[in-house]
Amino acid sequence: MNSIEIEALSASAETLAALADLLVETVAAGGSVSFMHPLAPEAASAFWEKSLATAAKGERVVLGAWDGKALVGTVTLLLDFPPNQPHRAEIAKLMTSVGYRGRGVGTRLIRAAERLAVEKGRTLLVLDTATEEGASGLYEKLGFTLAGEIPDYALKPHGGLTGTLIYWKRIGATSR
Repeated sequence: MNSIEIEALSASAETLAALADLLVETVAAGGSVSFMHPLAPEAASAFWEKSLATAAKGERVVLGAWDGKALVGTVTLLLDFPPNQPHRAEIAKLMTSVGYRGRGVGTRLIRAAERLAVEKGRTLLVLDTATEEGASGLYEKLGFTLAGEIPDYALKPHGGLTGTLIYWKRIGATSR
């Protein structure tokens, strides 16, 4: 796992293709990341093009986990919030390639996002994850606190409703 490198991503043809492939794979495997199965590669590419354009404006950071030339994971740190919430950031779209799950990629991505949020002066992180087959165990292991559950929040990629669990974590100077 030491060979995994985490970096902020920017738009290039190779990066967009790798992100689109990861998103399609995640949705096909049942990952609840806002899309339905089957997800067309063109739709996945369009999502990441828009996301990386927003990142180029400083409104978010898309982090990628690379094993050599293979993108094996990603997470997005949302930074664009109203004037009364300059202290907050949100974790979104955590995805790990199926073949790399359970090997610490998600943990490394979340910790990198936390460090980046602290560097940007944020003191509170929030996120949500699907009640069924979500990453609640990972988030709780990393110190996030469950705020509550919203039932029937979204459709699962292969159909049927699932709730969402809302989590928060104090970071930086306020985490002590």
